[in-house]
Amino acid sequence: MSGLPLAFIQPWLLLALVLLPAIWLLLRFTPPRPTRIAFPPTRILLEIEQQEDSRAKTPWWLVLLRMLIAALVILALARPVLNPQVVTTGGSGPVLVVIDNGWGSAPHWERMARAAEEVLTETAWAGRTALIVATATDTAPSPPADAADVRRRLAGIAPVPHAPARMALAPAIAEAVARYDVGEIVWLSDGLAYADGAGFAAALSETGIADVEVVVPEASSLPLALAPAANETAGLKATILRPTTAAPPFGVLRARDLKGRVIGETPFTFEASANRAETVIDLPAELRNEIGRLEIADQRTAGAVQLLDDRWRRRVVGLISGESRERAQPLLSPLYYITRALAPFADLREPPDTNLAVALDRLLAENVSTLVLADIGTLVGDATGRLEKWINDGGVLIRFAGPRLAGAEDDVLVPVNLRSGDRSLGGTLSWSEPQPIAAFPATSPFAGLEVPSDVRVTRQVLAEPSIDLAEKTWANLEDGTPLVTSERRGDGWIVLFHVTADAAWSNLPLTGVFVEMLRRIVELSNTTSAEGSSRGVPGGVLRPLRALDATGMLGSPPPQARPIPAEAFETTRPGREHPPGLYGEPDAFRAINVLDETTTHTALETTGLATVFYPDAEPRTLGPWLLAAAVILLIVDGIIVLAMTGRGFRLRPAARGAAGLAVALALVGTSADRAAAQDDLDPADRLALEATLDTRLAYVLTGNRDIDETSRAGLEGLTRILAERTALEPAAPLGVDITRDELAFFPMLYWPIDPAAEPPGNEVLARIDAYMKQGGTILFDTRDELEARPGLDGASAGPGMLRLRTLLRGLDIPELEPVPADHVLTKAFYLLQDFPGRWQGGTLWVEASLRDPDEVARPARNADGVSSIIITSNDLAGAWALDEDRRPLFPVAPGGEMQREMAFRSGVNIVMYTLTGNYKADQVHVPALLERLGQ
Repeated sequence: MSGLPLAFIQPWLLLALVLLPAIWLLLRFTPPRPTRIAFPPTRILLEIEQQEDSRAKTPWWLVLLRMLIAALVILALARPVLNPQVVTTGGSGPVLVVIDNGWGSAPHWERMARAAEEVLTETAWAGRTALIVATATDTAPSPPADAADVRRRLAGIAPVPHAPARMALAPAIAEAVARYDVGEIVWLSDGLAYADGAGFAAALSETGIADVEVVVPEASSLPLALAPAANETAGLKATILRPTTAAPPFGVLRARDLKGRVIGETPFTFEASANRAETVIDLPAELRNEIGRLEIADQRTAGAVQLLDDRWRRRVVGLISGESRERAQPLLSPLYYITRALAPFADLREPPDTNLAVALDRLLAENVSTLVLADIGTLVGDATGRLEKWINDGGVLIRFAGPRLAGAEDDVLVPVNLRSGDRSLGGTLSWSEPQPIAAFPATSPFAGLEVPSDVRVTRQVLAEPSIDLAEKTWANLEDGTPLVTSERRGDGWIVLFHVTADAAWSNLPLTGVFVEMLRRIVELSNTTSAEGSSRGVPGGVLRPLRALDATGMLGSPPPQARPIPAEAFETTRPGREHPPGLYGEPDAFRAINVLDETTTHTALETTGLATVFYPDAEPRTLGPWLLAAAVILLIVDGIIVLAMTGRGFRLRPAARGAAGLAVALALVGTSADRAAAQDDLDPADRLALEATLDTRLAYVLTGNRDIDETSRAGLEGLTRILAERTALEPAAPLGVDITRDELAFFPMLYWPIDPAAEPPGNEVLARIDAYMKQGGTILFDTRDELEARPGLDGASAGPGMLRLRTLLRGLDIPELEPVPADHVLTKAFYLLQDFPGRWQGGTLWVEASLRDPDEVARPARNADGVSSIIITSNDLAGAWALDEDRRPLFPVAPGGEMQREMAFRSGVNIVMYTLTGNYKADQVHVPALLERLGQ
């Protein structure tokens, strides 16, 4: 196997090239055949001055031409291939194909699948069987089968959004090698080591197979990856990883919100020898809290995406202490330990005023999401009322015990009723010993945290026994008394530590578990954004909500996705049953990403194995082109020989020049005429030709570049789907200017409503009205988002619907109704119940089908049962829009890729409905017609 992009299927024929010097000698010294002329003397006399002497040998340039012809024929017979297949099989016995289909294979999948096809094709030619195993989804290789069966199984393998489990397959591969007497192993790798690349390569070498070949991508094409982000005080810090220094040295990190809108971008650059680069998205805390997704631009893999949930959002935490000595001795202040614990993941606000009412007003004005009160007993003034309202709106109040709280009476902002005073554990006057902390309950947000064995509590405030005390307890001491209690109030929480925030009553604030406990409590708070966030109800299971695919697109979870118990979520790694994505509820979810803090991202080391690289392009056979070139040169050689022997058609120099000039002028004139005819074509005639020669979908040009581009991409995507799934093969869609273009050529117009557009004039309205009454259908799309919930007759209409109402006032529109369940639109091609687009939930309106039979004149009559007007608000073109690689341009919400599929089906039904009319409705008459024909 050579590293050149050219190979020969029959290279032994290249040995004929050594004969070229002999051909040179043979042709060089063999003169051409002499010219034979009839004897008549008068002819000899007439041509005696024109006769030339015969050459003693063939001209060198003619010999060179003939040698080139011979060389082209030899090369063509050797069957050269440009970009040949990278893997060549040999030997005997079954061939085992190991293919990586983890997230790293997504950018190389087409080349990997093509390489697998080539291996199977060569295996079929050799009459050998094959086995195949996918490292991310299979548990064992398939039994040996012929290439056709294995090729069908290959078609069902696709990249998945998690890392492959190669080492888990190693025992099964070794068993298959021994059981089926495998003669060769071909490992089609994605080029990434993950955590088991070296071990798997060694396992393949230890199978005893001498011929183990691994195919990898070029190092420069390996994908970048994104490590978990850290929401620090300076900004959202992200770490970008590259597997090798040959990968791109720079890029752009992009931040998006939950709706897919770009919030910010920042460039990053790797140092020359570094495989890690850090960058910071410097945004205010309010905007950072809107970020739901970080991605590396131009990287289409799940590893280049980090989904963010409430754990990454920067909370604003207010701190108020009742301790008076903290300013003189800050290390003795309860807030010292709280500040050190919260600073890494929260923005802290500590008011300078010691007046509780003033400090509270200031913190609430800064939209804090969490408020910490350290040993504050009685709340003076109307602070209780203000705090209750703030908690009901989603705030989290964290209180720490102390002498003041222990002596307070009738405090309503505590989760449980407290006994007066405090309990002392240990000491000379106590029979009890300092108590350790018991294991956290499974329903507690602290579940899964390891309790340090050296934590001891020496004093605490006690809760009054009650029926619901166990439900409100998040942490206990070994003797069963509560350490942390909580209560849900409205959308917020009240959490009470029954010890102080300093080391006076326990050494808990000196441990790392104290930091994690505070972090999890702070995560329960709503963010300051208007869209809200997870409220984090503890306990239960987290069901799959959205899932990433291998290319990093967020959509509906796959069928095999399973819920995750809340206590096991932190330790769950992405896999087949738990793909990376969002888990929980729409207002309370957690994210699982491909990479975590422990994940390595390095290139695969294949030392000891035969290694080749995937080709950059598809193989191309050059033999036919070389033979065609040889034939052309052979014709040229014949013309030259005829000219040299005097048998060809000869023109004098002046005649040759005149003939060449005439031919050139004729060609130029023809081209000019054609170009002039094309340029002189009227735009209306050009539109008529394009619209009538092929069936095309059309959209109305609004003048808004973004809307028009979306319409074009959307209808192009729908055109592809129609060509693939139906008998209709429409050409590329056309944009139509409703002010001047003829509309009668198009059975349907897609009209996206631009809220900022000016309403059309009376002449344009007359053209639209005529088009609708002559049998055309207009699909109006107001594109109002989910929150707008537009309606034709309701007050809650979006901006697009409000603009459409203004437009419809000038048209003779029939009575409209939502699409009935038995309407032809619901069964024109697919059986549908609703018609989603990029959004879901909007009503699809059509012309009312129930009419007064005595009505003589009616506006905009249906043509063949087709509604002249269809109205939606679901942004159909946004869901249909695809790029050149068939990747969606816009996300759909809330249903993901299944919703996009239903949007395409809706588009197919609408087009079929406008083209076929009441054909589906008339099917009910088929039995009666057949019966009549039978009579």
